Amino acid sequence: MTRKPMTLRRHARYLLAAFVAALFPASAGAFEPIAPAGPLEDLQIRLSTVALHAPGRVGIAVEDLATGMTSGFNDTESLPAASTIKIPVMIEVFKQMEADQLDLSTIVHLENRDRDWGWGDLADAPPGVGKSIKQLLWLMITRSDNTATNMLIRKVGRTHINQTMDALGLNQTHLGDYIRSETDTIRYALRTSPHDMLMLLDAIARDEMIDQWSSREMLTILEGQTHNGLLPSPLPKSVKIAHKTGSLHDTLNDVGIVYQAGEPYVIAVMTTQLPDLDRGRAFIHKVSRLAYDELGRFATWREDQGIAAFSAAGDAAPYDPWPPAASAIPAPDVQMWSAPAVKESTDYRRDD
Repeated sequence: MTRKPMTLRRHARYLLAAFVAALFPASAGAFEPIAPAGPLEDLQIRLSTVALHAPGRVGIAVEDLATGMTSGFNDTESLPAASTIKIPVMIEVFKQMEADQLDLSTIVHLENRDRDWGWGDLADAPPGVGKSIKQLLWLMITRSDNTATNMLIRKVGRTHINQTMDALGLNQTHLGDYIRSETDTIRYALRTSPHDMLMLLDAIARDEMIDQWSSREMLTILEGQTHNGLLPSPLPKSVKIAHKTGSLHDTLNDVGIVYQAGEPYVIAVMTTQLPDLDRGRAFIHKVSRLAYDELGRFATWREDQGIAAFSAAGDAAPYDPWPPAASAIPAPDVQMWSAPAVKESTDYRRDD
């Protein structure tokens, strides 16, 4: 069976970039961000100003999905990934499922070397307990369970995860070890950048990460996030976000896709060397609200310029994964991932 190659952009993306470039002179080549225009120029200035007064080292990347235009600050610097590294792990799992090497029902048995007590109660389970790939994915992303993550890393292979990131051209994303939160070496073992995270989430949002089914399954899992004290916190409660947080000692990260009135954008905010986590939270809150407000203005500006709204590759119309009414019946994938058998309780030990 011939399988479609995994790419971050399709031909339609290039056509859109060419259209935007015809309107505005500052676009870059393939796989490069498109420079901001209109209100996004204001966002760029404001992000730079906020970042210069940050409490530690920070990196920011923001992308309007409809145009591919980006803003950011220090977005290509290698920074501690913390639990955002779980997105590359998830991608490798789906890549191997697409290759028929495993499936959602595949059982992985807990080994003592998998245990990490930094977050999640699976570390307290008896040796040999079995969990399905579906259960482990849900625990890894929505609950940020480190032991579930280590079980998946062992199953798919750390080398394969890194090879997939290299093949995608994401040179700052590297998994140098299993998750060992009790040691400071994790700071150097798990690395990524806001740019790399933006590229991964961009591909998921466009249905282009591996294939449409895989992209939408990953999006559904990210939508189930239970740690919502960073990017979502300053936004209206009605705004839905598919995201992954990360916390480690003096590091706080949150990366995600924000669905703002049907006009989604990608945002990645990474902070490290923080004097305290409260100041890191306040910084991420400020950036999140700033991006939300400015991209709302940008959406209006785009409409005035006649630029089409965002549409995922598999959609004839803009993709909104959220039911329009509370009484709407969830899509089958949402029902599958939110099943009580998958949503297991956890004993939270620290903020992540």
